[in-house]
Amino acid sequence: MTTKAYDWVAFNARRRPDHPCVTDLHSGRRFTWRQFEERTRRAAAFLARLGVKKGDRVAILAKNSTDQLDILFAAMKLGHIFLPLNWRLAVPELTYIVGDAAPRVLLYGAEFEDAARAATRGLDCTLVAFGDGIAPDEYEAGLAASRETPPQASLSIDDYWTILYTSGTTGRPKGSIATYGTSLWNIQSMNAFSRATADSRTLIYGPLFHTGGLAAYTLVCMHMGAQVMLMRQFDVPAALRNISDPALGVTHINGAVTMYLMLSQHADFAKADFSRIVCATISGESVPRSIIDLYLREKNLPLQNIYGLTEAGPCLTAMDRDMTLTKFGSVGTCVLHTEMTLRGPDGKEVAPGEIGEIWCRGPNLSPGYWNNAEKTKEAFTDGWMRTGDAARLDDDGYYWLVDRWKDMYISGGENIYPAEVENVLYRLPQIAECAVIGVPHPKWGETGRAIVVLKPGTTLDELEILAHCRASLARFKLPSSVVYTDELPRSGGGKVVKPELRKRFGHPVEA
Repeated sequence: MTTKAYDWVAFNARRRPDHPCVTDLHSGRRFTWRQFEERTRRAAAFLARLGVKKGDRVAILAKNSTDQLDILFAAMKLGHIFLPLNWRLAVPELTYIVGDAAPRVLLYGAEFEDAARAATRGLDCTLVAFGDGIAPDEYEAGLAASRETPPQASLSIDDYWTILYTSGTTGRPKGSIATYGTSLWNIQSMNAFSRATADSRTLIYGPLFHTGGLAAYTLVCMHMGAQVMLMRQFDVPAALRNISDPALGVTHINGAVTMYLMLSQHADFAKADFSRIVCATISGESVPRSIIDLYLREKNLPLQNIYGLTEAGPCLTAMDRDMTLTKFGSVGTCVLHTEMTLRGPDGKEVAPGEIGEIWCRGPNLSPGYWNNAEKTKEAFTDGWMRTGDAARLDDDGYYWLVDRWKDMYISGGENIYPAEVENVLYRLPQIAECAVIGVPHPKWGETGRAIVVLKPGTTLDELEILAHCRASLARFKLPSSVVYTDELPRSGGGKVVKPELRKRFGHPVEA
């Protein structure tokens, strides 16, 4: 008799059948590993009845629920490819992605029915309605009627498991492919700094269509037989309640800078209990020092900077909890099983301490972009991926993220990295959010413009902001103008969309 142990859910269902597996905090549904194994088996059978075969894409347009995890892990039985869609996108954007990926089935939440139908018009794609986990729905009826066991797909670590489309801030979205192998390597690297165990409990409030919500720490905990608790979407007071709840016992959280900012600015933050958190990672963009200081001071919680990108599965560097005090502001060291180097515009390695573009390679990297050989060729050179991010490396092997390589601007011949100016701006207590862009200047070529979101009930004029910057920055780094806005445009992963800011606020400085 041959035993196969490639299926994570089936393996953990045998190992700890009655241990909690996934919890849907919106509906209150809780499934043990034995129960979740039954759901994934039925999900695979249901999709097979709809004609899904190995390699077919199965798309989801819905807010977070354990139903999405049914489909994700049913792929280990049926061999389909999981395709979560960003429900924040406009219909034309969804239509492009759906047309590019050509899913065989699209499961949608009720609030997205019109978008789902519009995006699949003219395609051979079966639509299935997801519910909210409370009232009966088409998907649950499909599971109930699917009692058969579909033939087990023959899979290897090189088979495609997921396709995550990037935000498309520099053009059309690209579908980053993750295989079973790249996902496994990423889990191994994340285990080293997250200190996750089979008894960990992660709270997921980031969207599952984004690599942050999916990998940190959904996949880590599912692989280890731990527990995943899902919020339908990011809701600040609900997130603070869930983190504080001793019955939930949350040990692992992850979020973009904007999420930690919003948590800290809420009235309930002062009484929130973060004492059970083992690992809190912060990612998505350069992290202001003020946020790190705040969580250490108010909650005695070291926020561990991590850096990566969708194509890396996502982690490339991470800060260990014990080093957050010693290496304030660093994004940590290169994760296990990964190579990184810093290179200049000529593709050659820069000298130690100098700023260069991050190039990376390793078994955690995506094999490329779905249906897009041209963009795959552009991104990869001899196995190295060019990230587009600028950083420097210190003598201890710690990386210091400077900014997006393409967001750098040149003022009077000097390279300016907006993140450095943004960190100074965040020291002003009136500022809720800010971003800096380069804009045309008649004398200096380019100069900085600060786009500022103020906290409710506060005031801060342009002269005060510029005086504050003047006390901390070299003259050539000072922004020459300030504009105010109600909110910053952000991608699904929480990153500020600088191209949109340049489009809206990038008018030249008048002579």
